[in-house]
Amino acid sequence: MRPDDMTDEGPPGADPGTDPGQNPGTDPGTDPGQNPGHNPGTDPADPAVPDPPPHAPPPAEPEGRRISYARTFVRLLPALLLVAGAVYDSTTPSAFTAAPFFTAAPLVAAPLYSRRGTILTGLVTVVLVVLVHLRLGILGEADAITETVTVATVSVLAVLINSLVRRSSEQLASAREIAEAAQRAVLPEPAERIGGFQIAARYEAAQADAFIGGDLYAVQDSPHGVRLVVGDVRGKGMGAVAAVAVVIGAFREAAEQEATLEAVAQRLERALAREGTRRDGIDAFEGFTTAVLAELPHGDGTVRVLNRGHPPPLLLYADGTVRPLLSSRPALPLGMAELGAWPDRADRADFPGGATLLLYTDGVTETRDPHGRFYDLEERLEGRTFRDPRALLAAVSRDVRRHSGGHLTDDMALLAVRRP
Repeated sequence: MRPDDMTDEGPPGADPGTDPGQNPGTDPGTDPGQNPGHNPGTDPADPAVPDPPPHAPPPAEPEGRRISYARTFVRLLPALLLVAGAVYDSTTPSAFTAAPFFTAAPLVAAPLYSRRGTILTGLVTVVLVVLVHLRLGILGEADAITETVTVATVSVLAVLINSLVRRSSEQLASAREIAEAAQRAVLPEPAERIGGFQIAARYEAAQADAFIGGDLYAVQDSPHGVRLVVGDVRGKGMGAVAAVAVVIGAFREAAEQEATLEAVAQRLERALAREGTRRDGIDAFEGFTTAVLAELPHGDGTVRVLNRGHPPPLLLYADGTVRPLLSSRPALPLGMAELGAWPDRADRADFPGGATLLLYTDGVTETRDPHGRFYDLEERLEGRTFRDPRALLAAVSRDVRRHSGGHLTDDMALLAVRRP
């Protein structure tokens, strides 16, 4: 079966109501990652959980749900402490005190509640202590007075702690906004259509609340065709981010000016060499970037790929066939020219209509399941079709997180280009 015989909706014979990401014959309500015939239910809004293959472990409870339960419990903790203190004081002799419960309640509320909520928690705690002492008939005793003063003092301190926490949260929110702006500046999301091709990109950080790391992607239209790069800078932190900015800046300039993909790679090599002279410590000697560059000539129906130590791109045909675009001549990553130099060589492959080129970083293929098995992207995509590049990247992202049990160990960047 030829890829040109296929449509955007998948192989011939597929049910028109079937999601384009599904295998032929799969029930319309089934998630594309499921085995055919498995019906998770009729509600389309309910995300389906795929049947695990024979070697896969039972699906773990989603990490997000466990975190939600924990947060709910923590937010209820001040009220639970007050109830526990009241019960303890009411059911034990007067020699025993529930002061630890009462003093803990406003302190726990301080980082969790608003300023008003913290003040209310402190007032309720003081009133509750007074009522308990009044019921026990010890309101005027020295120990009871000391306990009341202690609880009141801690409540005031809790309000001060709340103010400090709120100020820190505002600073963190400001830093997060700056990080988001940096990501948009360094890794802007490409337009949905460039040079007649459908484009989609996705970046996911392994660390929560991190927006940018060492993975990179860029798309640039040029007189020589649409040119792409996906790469992974060695290291983490601001040094890696700086290297990402250098690579992307050099790529955009070289993609416009250089006549060949090989010349673009050499420009990136020189840019990283200049960057290396400004680095300190081990990065000055061991800094490198794995990268794959691709060129889609206008009206040519082919793709040229140059790989510098990066996972090979995948070509997804309209009939669900997946083909890795392996390099005919292995090459060192960018930034390692001192270890050896030889001419770069791009490989050419047919890129028919309806096919999708998928570039990705090793954060995808080096993801492990709880048993230590790597994620096999080619195997997971074999036989599946998708309506557009955005749907493809969303499906891969969900499947990678499902495979890892929600625990990503490395950032991942994905770039998909579809020829209409």
